[in-house]
Amino acid sequence: MTTRKLILENGEVFEGTAFGCENGSDGEVVFTTGMTGYQETMTDPSFCGQIVTMTYPLIGNYGMNRDDFETIEPAIKGFVVHELAKTPSNFRSERTVDDFCKAKNIPGIEGIDTRKLTRMIRTEGSVKGYISAAGEDVNVEEVVARLQKTVFPTNQVEQVSTKSAYPSPGRGKKVVLMDFGMKHGILRELNKRDCDVVVVPYNTTAQEVLAYNPDGIMLSNGPGDPKDVPEAIETIKGLVGQVPIFGICLGHQLFALASGADSFKLKFGHRGANHPVKDLKSGRTELTSQNHGYAIDPESLKDTDLEITHVALNDGTVEGVKHKVHPVFTVQYHPEASPGPEDSNHLFDEFIELMNTTAGKEQQHNA
Repeated sequence: MTTRKLILENGEVFEGTAFGCENGSDGEVVFTTGMTGYQETMTDPSFCGQIVTMTYPLIGNYGMNRDDFETIEPAIKGFVVHELAKTPSNFRSERTVDDFCKAKNIPGIEGIDTRKLTRMIRTEGSVKGYISAAGEDVNVEEVVARLQKTVFPTNQVEQVSTKSAYPSPGRGKKVVLMDFGMKHGILRELNKRDCDVVVVPYNTTAQEVLAYNPDGIMLSNGPGDPKDVPEAIETIKGLVGQVPIFGICLGHQLFALASGADSFKLKFGHRGANHPVKDLKSGRTELTSQNHGYAIDPESLKDTDLEITHVALNDGTVEGVKHKVHPVFTVQYHPEASPGPEDSNHLFDEFIELMNTTAGKEQQHNA
């Protein structure tokens, strides 16, 4: 077995066994609390630039399959587990996590104390880290000094967004899906409802979006700081009030910023498939899938036309808003449940209903 190290900017070193590709990699070290769903996690574009730690101790026991990818080309910088299953057992399994990581050039490390690493991140916040190359005789002090000076790129959305528009045809409502790092699960849910979808790049202008004559607009999830995507914020400003809008995760943050709110970086983020969220209107609590490092400042919403619709029960952060005048609502979590519980899947139906209701009002107005 070949050894490799995970070195953090605070000088902490974890030594374990290498799997995946032989190369080393820098990234922001984060953790996610899902017991299952590691394939969706590894292929979620919102993890762009991050070294992902799985808190559940055994990963890979049901292998990898062709159906559960959230993108074709994953953007994570590394994968950290306590124990990696070498022989998966599941009728859908087509290859191991190790084989997948080798094919996609993802360095992995197993056998480290992931509980200790998770507690450290919870206490100190997300940290920069380096997964050494397999068998590399690494100078820890030099790596720590380099990490402390490293500034990661801010163009993460540009890295994972589609480069050109493409259709996903249906016979129902016309939806333009702005791709800021879209999970395929979002497109799947729209397709299940027979939406006629056009997926467009993150920097598509409001005029170009409206030229598709959509019934509604979906703002997708994506990686990084919403303030790093000013062109998207300007586009959304030009779309509010034109057609119904539904935003998810980064799309939620971008819409809030476009409406005059502010965002801030969370200490260690919300990542996992078990985050409780309360719907303030119904009083119902739903378990949600989440993956974000930033949140909307609730104080900044007071001078906007937005009202809070959902809050996180773990820390009270904003999990959803809606516009007081226009047909727009957004959530911080992932109702497409990839991976995670399907408690919030009904929000896609509410989006369809919002488009139907708005279209009905327009027909009455035109009559």
